[in-house]
Amino acid sequence: MFAERSPAVEEQKRKGLRVAFAVSIGFTFAVYVGAIVPFLGPLFAAQFLLGSSRPMPLGKTVGAAMVILIAGMAMMVLTNMLGDRPAPFLLILGLTYFACFAAQSTGKGGPAVFLVLVVSIIVPLLGILNKQLANSILSILVAGVLSGAVLMWLAHAIFPEPFSQEVEAVAIDERPPALLRALANTVILLGSVVICLTSDNLTAAAVIPITVASLLGQLDVGASGRAAMGLVLVNLFGGVLASAAYAALSLRPNLLSIFLIVLVVVLLLGGRAAARSKDAPVFAGALTTFLILFGLGVSPLPGSAAESFATRIVYVAAALIYALLFAAILWPRTSNAKRISA
Repeated sequence: MFAERSPAVEEQKRKGLRVAFAVSIGFTFAVYVGAIVPFLGPLFAAQFLLGSSRPMPLGKTVGAAMVILIAGMAMMVLTNMLGDRPAPFLLILGLTYFACFAAQSTGKGGPAVFLVLVVSIIVPLLGILNKQLANSILSILVAGVLSGAVLMWLAHAIFPEPFSQEVEAVAIDERPPALLRALANTVILLGSVVICLTSDNLTAAAVIPITVASLLGQLDVGASGRAAMGLVLVNLFGGVLASAAYAALSLRPNLLSIFLIVLVVVLLLGGRAAARSKDAPVFAGALTTFLILFGLGVSPLPGSAAESFATRIVYVAAALIYALLFAAILWPRTSNAKRISA
């Protein structure tokens, strides 16, 4: 049995090492150059690497990058034109979220769909809540996409997937679009965005909606309450790790400490996220939570340092409970529910 499982285990190890290498190098470099959103490039790289054990073909990489950039530019235009007109602004934003959730429900699109969703959350919120960053959003987005793609290819160059070894292809579970569930997810996510816009809290805006979007991609309508609570706890664990990591960094605040801390945490979470299991998206969500919270802690983003990590973890917990509660209320009941791939 061990021999049969060995190829899959070795594949998981290589994928986990690629994620840990790319995220730790990318995060440290982003902090070194003073990136305003240091977690963006590493987050993109992690999603690209977790999506497949093979390097993304150049054409597909360029296509995914273009889709993300076009989505970002569209969100910039939307924010500039309709940011002061809530009704049409939220309507178009909701249609964008609906399209992303509908694409996710089919099992197609891979990590690009989730990244478009992240961009469609970050760009409008930063553009409205911080006018000083409005003119920098495009450069932040371009840097994030390019660095994510470069980190992906660099990780595959350092830890290549051997072509001589047969690795089982992961079947893509393609399904008809679950439009009612996508509509419910849109309402849930849009509600969290509205809450953040009305609270005028930049840190909450960077944490809550992305956490909600991530959890909605992990939830299983057929899961038991115990399984759903476990999912929430694992995601919350990512926030606790971020708090512990920041406390450790405070003892010796330098780039080497950042690199080692991120490397250890990503090896822990990324290794589990790289597995071929139902729990993999949950640990990928916990990794996303860690990157966002720890990134905000070391970011020069205005106002981010003022928030304590305890407050940020409360934001994460509130987002998780909010998403879980409203998913239980709004999601359509189906007899053969399946997890939406994040």
